[in-house]
Amino acid sequence: MEFQLKNNAPGILEETKIEDGFHILTFQNKTLDNQRIIRDINSNYIQFHFSLKGNMQFNFNNGSYTLPLQENKSLLLYNPQRDLPMNLEMEKKSLLISILISIKKFHSLFSKEADYIPFLGEGNRDKKYYTDADIHPSMVVVLNQIVNYNLHKSIKLLYFKGKAYELLSLYFNKPEDADIEQCPFLVDEENVLKIKKAKEIIISKMAEPPTLQELSKEIGLPLNKLKDGFKQIYGEPVYAFLFDYKMEVARQLLASGAHNVNEVGLKVGYSTASHFIAAFKKKFGTTPKKYVMNLS
Repeated sequence: MEFQLKNNAPGILEETKIEDGFHILTFQNKTLDNQRIIRDINSNYIQFHFSLKGNMQFNFNNGSYTLPLQENKSLLLYNPQRDLPMNLEMEKKSLLISILISIKKFHSLFSKEADYIPFLGEGNRDKKYYTDADIHPSMVVVLNQIVNYNLHKSIKLLYFKGKAYELLSLYFNKPEDADIEQCPFLVDEENVLKIKKAKEIIISKMAEPPTLQELSKEIGLPLNKLKDGFKQIYGEPVYAFLFDYKMEVARQLLASGAHNVNEVGLKVGYSTASHFIAAFKKKFGTTPKKYVMNLS
């Protein structure tokens, strides 16, 4: 199975093979243009697609048939009779996480629960099954933990495997039960939306971010719930998340060759070059100048 980007605009495309017949894919379109993703997927796989941000569209049969996928919606695709290659058009500023799992692997996980899972029933195993559904708050937490993975790379496969299993469990569980058991704070989906708003605010104001108290007031959420909820969803505290984000923006700006070190530092909120250089070295283990030189 292979994929290719039909648009060379910058973005993040990452595929992690957990084991044979089990893959996690992350597609992040950070541009202001649509991007098209084309990837071969054969009929041995069940596809789970989760749109965390933005809208997108799956095209089939050379565009004669389409399935839209809106923000905070999921899409399950299963057709053992024919291949379902991914022909995906992503709108600007969109984020998709996909799980591809072989039918054989999937049946081994749920064989005793075949009657509960609609398309695993004995009479349905050879029939196609497409369905969309809401992404519930407990699933949002897991999806964001996958996107914002920040642990040692040696345990990445183990971590992703656990998160993929957790996500599938939540997907097939009753939503009201899943939300309460996973995180009482996130029972109210409105809280999730407020936390997402907080992330958008600090990103948009990364050069001069608000204090936690100001952020708490702006999103209408108590300070302790902001701190606990942000870490629960994004895997790290607010300013640790912002630091990682700023350094990634700085890295991309340096790689573009359009800005010098001082300019990049100012863009991400450092008033002096020395502070920016120290921060960049802390994150990447090298100075901005050496990083640019290594690119050459």
